[in-house]
Amino acid sequence: LPHTDHRNRGMRTRLGCLSHKSDSYNDFTAILPDKPNRALKRLSTEEATRWADSFDVLLSHKYGLAAFRAFLKTEFSEENLEFWLACEDFKKTRSAAKLASKAQRIFEEFIDVQAPREVNIDFQTRELTRRNMQEPSLSCFDQAQGKVHSLMEKDSYPRFLRSKIYTDLL
Repeated sequence: LPHTDHRNRGMRTRLGCLSHKSDSYNDFTAILPDKPNRALKRLSTEEATRWADSFDVLLSHKYGLAAFRAFLKTEFSEENLEFWLACEDFKKTRSAAKLASKAQRIFEEFIDVQAPREVNIDFQTRELTRRNMQEPSLSCFDQAQGKVHSLMEKDSYPRFLRSKIYTDLL
C-alpha cells in the first residue's frame, strides 16, 4: 500500500501484522473495505481503543469485526461470529421466496447437530430453532443468535481485548 504519512504507515503495519496472525491472509483481506487506503486514513488508535467500550461497538466497526474474526480464527471458534453475521444478514431478507431457503442454509450450516460449523448452543435453543424452521420468519434465529452473542461477549470478547492481536493495534 502506498503511504502518505507516518501514522498511516504505522496503522498499516499493525493491520498487516494482524492479517498474518489469521490462519489465512486472504480470509482477512476479503472482509477489508474496497478502498483500504481511504479507510486506513480514517482508522485511528482512538477508534481501536473504543472497541473496548462494548462488544457491540467492536461488532459495528468494519476493522473491529476483522480483528475479532482474526482472533476467533486463532481460537478455532469463528463459526460463532459467522453465525451471528449470517443472522444479521438474514434479518434483512425482504423476499418471502428467499426467506425459507436462506433459513434452511443457516440451519444446516450452523444449528443442526453435526453441522459443518455447528455453534455451541444448548439443546432447548437448538430444538426451539428447529421448531421455528417449520415456518421460518425473520425472528426464527433470534434466541440462538442471542445465545451466541452472549457467549462471544462473555467469553471470547474479554480474551480478545487481552490478545496480542488487539493490543498491537493500540
